[in-house]
Amino acid sequence: MSTLPTKTDILDWIAANPTMTAKRDIAKAFGIKGAARIDLKRLLKELEHEGHLEKRKKTYRDPDRLPPVSVLQVKAPDAHGDLFAQPLEWHGEGVEPTVLLIPRASDPALGEGDRILARLTVVHEEDHNYEARLIRRIGAAPRRIVGIFRKGAEGGRILPIDKGADKEWSVAVDATGGAKDGELVEGEQAGPKARMGLPRARVTLRLGDPSEPRAVSLIAIHQHGIPDDFPPEVLAEADAMKPAGLSGRDDLRDMPLITIDPWDARDHDDACFAQPDDDPKNTGGHVIWVAIADVAHYVRAGSRLDTEARKRGNSSYFPDRVVPMLPDRLSGDLCSLHEGVPRACIAVRMVIDAEGNKLRHKFVRGLMRSPASLNYQEVQAAMDGQPNDKTGPLLEPVIKPLYAAYGALKAARARRQPLDLDLPERKIVLDDDGNVTSVNFADRLDAHRLIEEFMILANVAAAETLVAKKTPLLFRVHEEPPPDKLESLRDTAEAAGLTLAKGQVLKTGHLNKLLHDAAGREESELINLATLRSMTQAYYSPKNFGHFGLALQNYAHFTSPIRRYSDLVVHRALITAHGWGDDGLSPEGIERLDQTAQHISDTERRSMMAERDTTDRYLAAYLSDRVGAEFTGRISGIAKFGVFVKLDETGADGLVPIRSLGNEYFHFDRDAGTLMGADTGRIIALGQRARVKLTEAAPLTGGIAFELLELDEAEMPKGRGRPSRGPGRGHGKGGPRRKVAKARKKEAKVKRKVTRQRRSKP
Repeated sequence: MSTLPTKTDILDWIAANPTMTAKRDIAKAFGIKGAARIDLKRLLKELEHEGHLEKRKKTYRDPDRLPPVSVLQVKAPDAHGDLFAQPLEWHGEGVEPTVLLIPRASDPALGEGDRILARLTVVHEEDHNYEARLIRRIGAAPRRIVGIFRKGAEGGRILPIDKGADKEWSVAVDATGGAKDGELVEGEQAGPKARMGLPRARVTLRLGDPSEPRAVSLIAIHQHGIPDDFPPEVLAEADAMKPAGLSGRDDLRDMPLITIDPWDARDHDDACFAQPDDDPKNTGGHVIWVAIADVAHYVRAGSRLDTEARKRGNSSYFPDRVVPMLPDRLSGDLCSLHEGVPRACIAVRMVIDAEGNKLRHKFVRGLMRSPASLNYQEVQAAMDGQPNDKTGPLLEPVIKPLYAAYGALKAARARRQPLDLDLPERKIVLDDDGNVTSVNFADRLDAHRLIEEFMILANVAAAETLVAKKTPLLFRVHEEPPPDKLESLRDTAEAAGLTLAKGQVLKTGHLNKLLHDAAGREESELINLATLRSMTQAYYSPKNFGHFGLALQNYAHFTSPIRRYSDLVVHRALITAHGWGDDGLSPEGIERLDQTAQHISDTERRSMMAERDTTDRYLAAYLSDRVGAEFTGRISGIAKFGVFVKLDETGADGLVPIRSLGNEYFHFDRDAGTLMGADTGRIIALGQRARVKLTEAAPLTGGIAFELLELDEAEMPKGRGRPSRGPGRGHGKGGPRRKVAKARKKEAKVKRKVTRQRRSKP
C-alpha cells in the first residue's frame, strides 16, 4: 500500500488480527516502508493518546478488548457450579467483560483465587462475553496484607500488623485507593516479588480507624480472608424464603422441646426433650428427643445460598460479632428455633437403658414449636433450687427428666472413657463501646454437659443410620496421636514424676489415668496442655477413621447446620436415605465430597486462627495500661528464640525473649523441649512456675512481651543483651557451648566421610 492507512483502517486491522499488533506487523500489513514508518508511529501515538489503543511493551491493542491470551483470576463457582474468571488485563472504560472457563477433562482442579493463563474466544452469550481455555496455572491469589497506611510523597507504605512482620510494603501514588495516613487498610501484592527494595502493594480496601475497639475482630476477619459480606443475590434468595408448613412432616408442636444456649446466643439450632421410658422391658430407661433446625429445606444443593455457605464452611465467632455461614433471614429467623414459633426440624428419637446405653433410634422430619428458650445458668439454677418465672413451670415436667436422662448418659460416658481434658475456656467481656471490661474463665455446669452428651448421642445416631443405609456422608474424624508426639508426652510426664502406659495399644483411658494422676498437683495444667498438644487435629472426611478423642467408631456432625456446612451435608444425606424429598444430596454434591471435606476442614482452621488472633489482640489491649506490672504464670512454650509464659489471671500468653534470660548462652533442646544455660546448667522447661514483668502489650498485633523475674521461686539474673565472648560465658576453651559446637562439627564430619565412602562403592 503506497498511502498511509487511516486511523479507522488501523483499528479494524488490530480488531481482526489481535495476535499481530506489533508496529512492524502493522507496517507489513499496510506495505509501509522507509520514512513512512515515522508517520505510522505518529498515527499510533495519536491513537494511544486518544484512548483507542494501549501500548503493551512493543504491541498495540484495543483497550476495550481482551488479548487472545490473558491472565485471569478464578472466581468462586456460581449457583450452577460454573467457573467464571476476572480478567486482570482489562483497561477499558466500559463494563468489565465476563469470562467463562471451559474446562477439559485433563485440566487440574481450579479454585477461587487461582491465577491462570488462558486462551480467550469472543462469544455473544447472555451471561458472558468470552470463553477461556486453560493454558497453565501461574499461581494462587496474590498475597494479602492488613496494616496501617502511612502516606508519603510518592504514594505511601503499608506497615503490616502481623506479629513478627517487620517488612513494610511500598504503595505507588496510583495504588493508594484514597487511603488516609494512619488508616487501617487491606492490600495485595502488586506485581512480581521484588529482588531488591521493598515489596510493592496496592490498597484494595480501607477499614477505618485502627484504634477503634471494634477494629480488633475486623482485622482478623480480613487478615484471614473470611468473607463477611453476602452478595446481593444471596441475600435476595434468603429474603424470598417462606416458613415451612406441616405438609410431609410429623407434627411435634405439642412436644415441649426446649432450647438451652449461652445467654448471649445469636441463634438456636437445637432443642431437646426427655421422659422416662414407659416400656416395661426397659425399666429405668429414658426416651430422648433431639430436634435440629431443618436448614436443608431452605438451602438447596446448587443454590446461591448453598454456594455461599460452602464457600464460608462455617460461622466464625468473635467477642463483638459473628460472621455467619447463612444470612440473618435464615440463621436468626427461619432456621432458629425461637420460642413459641413453628419451625421445621429434623428430629431423632433415642431410647437408652438405665445404664445410658442407646438401644435404638429413629429420625423424623417434623414441625416443632419450642415452649421456651433458656440459658445454661437459669436451667442450672432451677435444678439447684432457684427457679425463676420461666423455669419454674418447666422444672418438674421438662428440666428434671432431662437431668435424669443425663445421669444415665454420664454413667455410659464414664465407661466409654472419652478424653477428659481440664482446660478452662476464656471469655472476654466487652462493654457497649467494644472495650474489654474483664477476662473470665467460663464455668462448666451440668447444664453444659447435659447438652453436650445429648448432641454427641444424636451425632452418633446420624452416623450409624447413614452407615446402615449406605448413604454417603461426611464423618468427623479424629485420629490417634502419632508416636513421636506420644513419646514427647511421656517425657513430659516422666519429668513431672508421672507415667504414661507404654507397649500397648493406646486408649483414651490411658491418657485419662495420666490426667487423673496429675489432678490437684502443680503439674496438672502442664499435663493437660501437653496432652492436648499431642493430639492430632480433627477433620472431615467421607471415609470413616473413627473419633479417638470421643472413643467412638461412628461419628458425624448433625446438630449445628446453621453454623457448619458439614452438618448441612449430613442433613441432606438423611433426607436422601429416608426418601423425604428432593432436597437431599445432589449427584454433584456426592461426587465432590472429598473436595468439600478438605475445604471445610480448612475453613474451620481459618476461623480458629482468626478467633485466636482476635483473643490475643483483646488481651493485649486489656493489659496495655498495665505495662510494668508483675504477674504469676507458668512456662507454656519453649522456642529457640525464647520462652512463652501463660498468665494465671487472664490466660494471656506472652514471650520472654531469650536475650533477656541472663548473660549466658542458652542451648535449645528441641526433643526435650527445654533451654539449658551454658554456664549455670539452669534448665527451663514446660510447666515451671514463673513471675514476670509485663514489658510490652501491643493491641494492633496482639503481641505481649515479659521479663522473667523468677523461675520456680528462684530469682533470674537480668539480661544484658547478647552473651559475652569471654571464658566462662559458654565461649571459653572448655565452655559447654564450645563443646556442643565441637561435637556437632565432628558429627557432621563423620556423616560426610560415610557419605563419600558409600558413593565410592560400585
